[in-house]
Amino acid sequence: MEIYKFDGNATASVKGIQHVAKLIQDNTSKIVVLSAPKDVTKHLGEVAANFFNRNIEEAHDKITRLEFQFIDFANELLTDDTIKHKAIRGILDCFQAIWKYSMEPFYATDEKEILAQGELLTSTLLGFYLQEQGVDNSVICAFDFIRTGMNGEADEEYISRKVKEICKSYPDTHLFLTQGSICRNAFGETDYLKQGGSDYTAALIGTAIQAEEIRIWTDVDIHSNDTLVVKDADTIKNLSFSEAERLIYFNPQILHPLCLATAWKENIPIRLLNPVNPASEGTYISANRLNGDMVKAVATKDSITYIRFESNHTLRPYMFISKIFDIFAKYKTMPCLLTSSNDNISVATDDGNFLSLILRELNKYARIWVEDKMSIISVVGNMKSSCIETEARIMDALKNIPLKMISYGSDENDVSLVVKATDKAEALRLLDEKLLKKEWLKKAS
Repeated sequence: MEIYKFDGNATASVKGIQHVAKLIQDNTSKIVVLSAPKDVTKHLGEVAANFFNRNIEEAHDKITRLEFQFIDFANELLTDDTIKHKAIRGILDCFQAIWKYSMEPFYATDEKEILAQGELLTSTLLGFYLQEQGVDNSVICAFDFIRTGMNGEADEEYISRKVKEICKSYPDTHLFLTQGSICRNAFGETDYLKQGGSDYTAALIGTAIQAEEIRIWTDVDIHSNDTLVVKDADTIKNLSFSEAERLIYFNPQILHPLCLATAWKENIPIRLLNPVNPASEGTYISANRLNGDMVKAVATKDSITYIRFESNHTLRPYMFISKIFDIFAKYKTMPCLLTSSNDNISVATDDGNFLSLILRELNKYARIWVEDKMSIISVVGNMKSSCIETEARIMDALKNIPLKMISYGSDENDVSLVVKATDKAEALRLLDEKLLKKEWLKKAS
C-alpha cells in the first residue's frame, strides 16, 4: 500500500479536485491524505475570531458566503443529481457544526473544531466525485485514528493500532481518503498536530501500515540550486535521507522535518512529486546513497549574523569554549555553524532575538567582532573523506569570493560556507558552473 498526500493548492479548485482524482486512479492500494485550501482555512479562522469576539453578525456573513461557495463548488464538480444531493447534505452538516456557535458560548478550543471543517469538506467532496466516476473509495475520519498523548506528541502506538483496525474493517476497499493535520488530543478534543501538518500525518500513517512509499504531491520542487539565481537548476532525482535532512534544514517548505524523520526511522522511501508535472519522476528519498553522484545540490540560508570570539584569556581554553555554549544555551539561541581554532571561535546564527544579551555576557571573556547581512551556502552530497576532489573543487570555484567560515558537516553530507549576502548570487553561479554542471558529477544520475 502507498500513501499519497496533496496540499491545499491541489484541492483549491474544481479542476484541481478532478486532477487529484486522475492521479490517484491506478491499480495500487493507497491512503490519500488531503489538506484544505489555504483560503478556506483563512476564512474559517476569521469566523472563529468573530465568534470569540462575539461579532455574531459578521460571523454570520462570512459563514453564509463560505457555505454558498462550497455548494457552488459541489454543483460545478458533480453532475449526478443523487450524488450531488448527498454532497450538499454533507456540506450543510459541516456548516451546521459551525452555526451552533452563534448560539453557544465560544471558547478558544472551539476554534480548532471550526478549522477542521475545511479538511473534512475537502475529503468529502473528493470522495463523492470519485464515487460519481465509478471509483470505489472510503472516506475515513482522522479523528478516529490520529491522536496525541498528554505531552502533545503523536501517539504512534495508538495510531498504528487504529489504522490497521480501520483498514481491516474495509477488506474490499483499496482507496481510502482522509484528512491531514487534524487529530484528537489526549482529552478527546479536536486538535491539530503540534507540528508537521499533513506531511506528518502522511508519514504517521505510512509507518503504521509499513507503506511501500510515501508520495508527497507539492508544487515546491527540490532543485540543485536557487532558481531565483540559477534559472536552469535541475530537479534532483535521488537523495539519501541524510542528504534530504540537510536540504530541508535550509528550506523546510520542501518537506516537514518530522515527516522525513518518521519515514527514515522505519526506512520508508519518500517521493516528492509535482501535480503540475505528474509525468516527472520527482525526487526519490531513501536510505540508498549514489556514491558516484557526489554533489547533489547547493542550499542557502540568509539573514545570518557572523560572530568571532577571541579569548582574552580570562578563562582556560576548554572553559572558554564551554562558556560560549552555555550562554547560547541560556538564551535558547542555536548556532547554525560553529568553528574553533585554539582560543578563537566563530559562530553563524540566524536567531538574533537575544544576541545583544549574549554578546554582553561574553564580552567579559572575549574580544568580539560581529558582521550581519551574511549568508550560509551549503554544498550537499556525498562528502566522505574518500571523495578527495570535492572540497578542492569547492575552494577552486570560490577562490575569488571572500569566505568568513568553512564548516565540514559531521555527518559527511555537506560543506558549509559563510559569505557576505552581496556575494551570495555570484558564489551560487560559480558553484553551479564549476560543480553541478560538470560531467564528472553526472555519472550516477
